[in-house]
Amino acid sequence: MSNKLRLCFLTLFFSGKSPKASGTVGSFVALLLALPILYFSNNTLFLCAILIGAIAIKQIDIFEANGGEHDDKSIVIDELVGLWIALSFVPFSWVGIIAAFVFFRIFDIWKPSLVGYFDSKVQGGWGVVGDDAIAGILAGLLSAGLVRFSGIIWG
Repeated sequence: MSNKLRLCFLTLFFSGKSPKASGTVGSFVALLLALPILYFSNNTLFLCAILIGAIAIKQIDIFEANGGEHDDKSIVIDELVGLWIALSFVPFSWVGIIAAFVFFRIFDIWKPSLVGYFDSKVQGGWGVVGDDAIAGILAGLLSAGLVRFSGIIWG
């Protein structure tokens, strides 16, 4: 993979180069890319997240081996992986989609428990992608619970 193509992939079409809130901008781009897949299949979205995550780990390792900063703020492909995992837990509904996005951003920024451990202790691509994958799982579980609860209340 050429360096320019690698940078395009890792920055999610250069959305990670946003001067402000690059993680949120990258997450929004990831959301737009996820919606058509989520409409048809949660399982496909989850499997795509895993595949992209595996590719991202390898490409981040190459990026860092070539002098790139660990967990560079412009790298937002990990946000895509985490958000897609979170979205795969919820049905295609506005409540589920918004909850998954908001909870994912909260967990990604706050970094509680295992999320923070992966962020601070695990090096290379595994550390960069791992914390967002765990944040995605937590956000997905919480979002699925909220969707179920909102269905009980309003359903």
